[in-house]
Amino acid sequence: MQVILSYKYKLNPNKQQSGKLTQWLDLLRANYNWCLRDRIDGWHQQYICGHYCDLRTRATITPLTCSLVRGTQLTNPWKDGCGKAKKEGEKDKSPKRTAALMQDANLQELKIARPWYQSIDIGVLQQIPARVNEAFNKFFSCAGFPKFKRRHDFKSFSYKPGRIKIKGNKIYLPKIGWMRFYNSRSIPDGFEIKTVTVRQKADGWYVSVRIESKSTPDFPAIPDSEIKTITGCDMGLGKLVYLSDGSVIDNPRFATNKHTRRLMRVRQRRVSRKQKGSKNRSKAQAKVNKLHNKSQQKRESYNWNVANKIVKKADAVAVEDLNISGMMKRCKPVKSDPGRFLPNNQSAKRGLNRSIADAGWYGLTQKLEYLAAKSGKRLYRVNPQYTSQTCSKCGHVDKNSRNGEKFICTNCGHIDDANLQAARNVKSKTIKAYGLNIIKRIKSKMVRRDSSEPVQLSLFEVELYERLSDNTLPQKGKQRVGKNPENNVQLSLWDIKSAIS
Repeated sequence: MQVILSYKYKLNPNKQQSGKLTQWLDLLRANYNWCLRDRIDGWHQQYICGHYCDLRTRATITPLTCSLVRGTQLTNPWKDGCGKAKKEGEKDKSPKRTAALMQDANLQELKIARPWYQSIDIGVLQQIPARVNEAFNKFFSCAGFPKFKRRHDFKSFSYKPGRIKIKGNKIYLPKIGWMRFYNSRSIPDGFEIKTVTVRQKADGWYVSVRIESKSTPDFPAIPDSEIKTITGCDMGLGKLVYLSDGSVIDNPRFATNKHTRRLMRVRQRRVSRKQKGSKNRSKAQAKVNKLHNKSQQKRESYNWNVANKIVKKADAVAVEDLNISGMMKRCKPVKSDPGRFLPNNQSAKRGLNRSIADAGWYGLTQKLEYLAAKSGKRLYRVNPQYTSQTCSKCGHVDKNSRNGEKFICTNCGHIDDANLQAARNVKSKTIKAYGLNIIKRIKSKMVRRDSSEPVQLSLFEVELYERLSDNTLPQKGKQRVGKNPENNVQLSLWDIKSAIS
């Protein structure tokens, strides 16, 4: 089986290497934007009908001069045959090259025309047309139209497999050299290094190493029929997660707590007071970025710990399939008169969006899915509709049953916390949807140590004990007391009264 993992390390480059990495990002971003503009222009020229005059260049373009490949107009568009048929009367069977391949073939001319691109590894340059092509493929499937990259949008580049070497706490990056890094965890034996991505963050440079092994057995997957226990989870803001067993996990609010928000306001105010384009403004903005990055790292570390706790509780985990991006959309405007709008509570919605982003629900769900698969367990997603409005006792659905954080069923009068109620409904909904055979846990009754069965004593049945001669403490019931069990005498209240009389 094929196992793919990704390890992230922090780099420790020297001053010269750090400057070179920053220069590479600027050049690669310019190449990305150029490739994107070429794809857009080639796409428009593919569908030109008749003569067309570009107002900027004042050049007349006709269908005869349009690009043959949809998306670009660079170099030779044919793989072989140059668009000619082998025999007369037959069509050319040689396929056209894609736009990504044509832009990749143009990199040699790019390095000749612009010699400063020769300092960049060719494998890193070849990843740029591939990224543009991937952005267009996502656009044609479901994502938005590709956008031009600005300096804060383009922060990473990748090496092809087989180009990176790691020895101890040093890593070799082509055209940059050997560089120290914090080897927090070693790469397991039998794994091969594949794609390596270098990324810039507010607190330095990081490298993400993708490793792969075909000999290592895959993570075990437990079938649905063998799942005996399951934990339902409901995401919240007052508490981060509410579990179906009645326990809750706190929400530390790393970015929205009082101290962090005040510190963020102070640092953003300092940025706004600096002159635009100055070095002091860049330094002040770097401090804001570091504060955001620190909160993000704390949130990620905390979510990993929470995910570990939840996965260890049962054989499976059930969560709601939330549309988080839809929950964070702006409120629709409320029109009154032409050109006028009524209040739509967008200011309050903005605070809610900030709290949802700080909780990190999507990242926590991804970590739960990863750890469940790694531990041989399952993660189920269910429809979140009516989970907080359904009574877990009688199954009655009524939105009036919920009043803020309280849940009072209008049918049977069941009282419970609304979020814990939702977690139990998520669990029951998952069991019903996937047909799981869950074992109900029955709490064991408290039994005295002196007997296997509980004994109900009346008012006149009082157990009295006699201290032994060897000064050993007596014990209850028929168990052995001291070294001489024959001397252990148990007297009742009626025996004492008869002895006195």
